[in-house]
Amino acid sequence: MKNLLKLEEVAMFGLSIYLFTLTSFSWWWYPALLLLPDIGMIGYAINTRVGALTYNFLHHKGIAVIILLAGWQFGNDVLSLSGIILFGHASMDRVFGYGLKYPDHFQHTSLGWMKPQSVPNDGN
Repeated sequence: MKNLLKLEEVAMFGLSIYLFTLTSFSWWWYPALLLLPDIGMIGYAINTRVGALTYNFLHHKGIAVIILLAGWQFGNDVLSLSGIILFGHASMDRVFGYGLKYPDHFQHTSLGWMKPQSVPNDGN
């Protein structure tokens, strides 16, 4: 089931790339902006509750779709691009196992607990 859900996220990431091709922006804007939503992690400098709030706001696909639709409705290309980037980034994150965050810990996500990074043995 996990692989099926990842495949679904890959398809949504592909959709974001397709939607980007419908814009008038040069191709390089997509990869240049793709990691920008991670600025939401800056809230973790305050505490985990604020961090989860800021992170989740910029990684929620519903918000991304609302921004995209608002951009289309008002003919605002920058707003449309913002929605596409937010949607694509959230899909990409889900492929790699990064879900929305619970307020108790950065590694506690909607997809379960993230596996801790392995620490290389320094010989001690």
